Amino acid sequence: MTQALQRRLLAHLEQLARPRHAQWDRLGLMSVRAYLHEQLAALGQVEEHHFQEGIEAGTNLILRLPGEHPGLDPLLVGAHYDGPLHSIGADDNATGVAALLELARRWRQSPPRRPVWIVAFDQEEWGMLGSKALARELRQGGQRLRLMASLEMLGFTSTSQDYLLPAMRRIYGEVGDFIAVVGNAGAALTLPQLARPMGQHVKTKVLPVPNGGRALPDVRLSDHSPFWDAGYDAVMVTDTSFLRNPHYHRMSDTIDTLNLPFLAAVTEGLDAALRGL
Repeated sequence: MTQALQRRLLAHLEQLARPRHAQWDRLGLMSVRAYLHEQLAALGQVEEHHFQEGIEAGTNLILRLPGEHPGLDPLLVGAHYDGPLHSIGADDNATGVAALLELARRWRQSPPRRPVWIVAFDQEEWGMLGSKALARELRQGGQRLRLMASLEMLGFTSTSQDYLLPAMRRIYGEVGDFIAVVGNAGAALTLPQLARPMGQHVKTKVLPVPNGGRALPDVRLSDHSPFWDAGYDAVMVTDTSFLRNPHYHRMSDTIDTLNLPFLAAVTEGLDAALRGL
């Protein structure tokens, strides 16, 4: 099972890890968007959520999967499919999207407890424009969510680990071998619910942050933060990005730098944790 999962994730990564910035690699972005649309359309009807933020326009892709109890508030699980400027973007964020596609495949075959919205976000690297647009529209429409989860860089491990605050080292350790789950105050009670099942598959650390993370701006650098600002409970699942990965936003962010068994374990953990909420 583990080897098969790694092969599926690698097959996705090989299609996703390429320059695909919204302004400077539009052909790459279009190619990745087409691949995602094809993969998601095999699982159900895909909504193209077109947005306009100032002079910028983009397209989020949304697949709504039924749960065992369709009346429950849905989960929204997303990952951004655009890439950084001048980067292959294997960890950032082809890993998040590859895991998202695997979760969608599993949840189509074996529905989780509640409905899940699978969202591939556009233009995260250009100011989180896609998530800002969707969060605003959902809030204005009165849409309730059980939780929003942003999958942001899931595949890199290291023998060393940096932190935003020195005191964190004593709590979280010296080695970059864990996955972090960062949640706002509203999601604080959900963090242990996620960490327990995830921890059966991969070492998991949680970080609750008050006030929408404004005292630690670096924890806001993904698609969860617009949902925080819109009043939703939301988490970011991450390998800690530039605090661990020296290839962050560089052309050296390639597939061969990733830890595929770790990415597979994170994916298994996410499946176990999210399907039971």
